[in-house]
Amino acid sequence: MNILCIKHIDFEGPGAIALWAQQNGHPLEMASIYQNHPLPAPNTFDALVVMGGPMNVYEDVKYPWLAKEKRYIRSAIGSGKPVLGVCLGAQLIAHALGAKVTPGAHQEIGWFPIRRSADCPAEWSLPDSLQACHWHGDTFAIPTGARLIAESDACQNQGFLYRTHILGLQCHLEMTREGLALLATACQDELVDGRYIQSRERLQSEPDETFKQMHAALFRILDEWSTH
Repeated sequence: MNILCIKHIDFEGPGAIALWAQQNGHPLEMASIYQNHPLPAPNTFDALVVMGGPMNVYEDVKYPWLAKEKRYIRSAIGSGKPVLGVCLGAQLIAHALGAKVTPGAHQEIGWFPIRRSADCPAEWSLPDSLQACHWHGDTFAIPTGARLIAESDACQNQGFLYRTHILGLQCHLEMTREGLALLATACQDELVDGRYIQSRERLQSEPDETFKQMHAALFRILDEWSTH
């Protein structure tokens, strides 16, 4: 399966998704849309992954390439390809499906558990509870026809599944220790006092076992996403 991965900024890459793709023999092509790189023709890939970024879905004037990306995501969804979005990527998919994206009640930056929702399909092996990495201020509404699969105390809508192969994840299950260090450096001005905002030191002190468990859960989700 050939996977196209859209990046919105240099410091937010596919992280552990790239490792999963490598382990499963799936070629992963990167498209840095923020550098105005042309997006490949739809017939050149089998699945689409849309990563996070510090911009917002509704900032088309500031980031003119957003309009092109929104059309591209709609086209990929319409073609029946598996589509996965992380953080901003999930918000863009929700927007493409007609759902609103708005500022959340809380900024959520740090390590907080997500919970499997009651509406999560039984065949999806999301744990009842999972310590996950978060870095977001906006939130998506659940698109019409989609199912809420996960939630957290700070953000009710942590993930959704549309049909069987369109998946949005607000949290960063793909985050690696190296990626988190890059993000914490680039966006350190967001680490202010807040109910659900942790310090840089706390962010980077999470034990290796948490990353291991988070990536194991992600890999199971990716296995299911890629075969539906």
